[in-house]
Amino acid sequence: MKRAFAVGFALFVSSSAYAQTSPVPTEYQQVLTTLNRQGDFVANVLRVNIPRSDLAVTVAGVKTPTPFGFGGWVAMTRGTGGRDVLMGDLVLTQEEVNPVMTTLLDNGIEVTALHNHFFWDEPRLFYMHVHSMGTPAALATKLKPALSMIGKPAPAGTAAPAGAPPAIGLNTAALAKTIGHEGDQTGAVYKIIIGRDDLKLTDMGAPINSRMGLNTWAAFVGTDANAAIAGDVAMVASEVTPVLKALRQNGLQVVAIHHHMTGTQPAIFFLHYWGTGQADKLAAGFRAALDQLGKADTFRLHNDG
Repeated sequence: MKRAFAVGFALFVSSSAYAQTSPVPTEYQQVLTTLNRQGDFVANVLRVNIPRSDLAVTVAGVKTPTPFGFGGWVAMTRGTGGRDVLMGDLVLTQEEVNPVMTTLLDNGIEVTALHNHFFWDEPRLFYMHVHSMGTPAALATKLKPALSMIGKPAPAGTAAPAGAPPAIGLNTAALAKTIGHEGDQTGAVYKIIIGRDDLKLTDMGAPINSRMGLNTWAAFVGTDANAAIAGDVAMVASEVTPVLKALRQNGLQVVAIHHHMTGTQPAIFFLHYWGTGQADKLAAGFRAALDQLGKADTFRLHNDG
């Protein structure tokens, strides 16, 4: 049976749309020049447009124009100490996500969320939220390499390899030794689950532990020479950037960054990842991310350019 699709579209215009556009200050004019983008200055905020007008997007077979929800952006406003705060939301194809993420991280820009906004969209699109602090000129310089990748052909090797890994043939003892935790075998899958016992979370007085979902895990399938890994990392805010850097530096693909629970203190972020390759290298990449958890003085970016 053909699935019916009905679109109810209400256009909401924010109050800022009615605010008077001010002349763009000189330092922000230079940002627009550096980024080779258009933008405007309203309510003391420079907003730079990054629309995906290069894409012909359909949602459930319905053609959807760029303003429907595919207009990426970054914004800057003056903070304390003469530094600006940068925030933004980049619209990326799935092939662009990890190359752009790596470039952002390498240039000192934090990635704070990664998620979808639609079902049944073609091409598949993901939304990456970014954050940093610094002088406008420094922020523009840091952003430019990543923004220049948007809309360009994907680098070789970014697409997922065809075919599934072969049947189980993993040295699970070696994987457990590398990661530092034992796992369990279920059919062809070897899975290691690591609780965040260092974090004391409660909900309505009940402890939230590993069995309740407060855990980090890695699942392996395949052989030592040709394996796949997938998993989830539970993090506090200060751990997000170090974990992202560790995963990307080890060639693992970041798939999502989001919440699994609300109302907890501290807030917990969950990061889903996956990768293919030699099992020992995949395990080492996961271990590198694992080593960023639970540190007393975890790294967090506060750049001033």
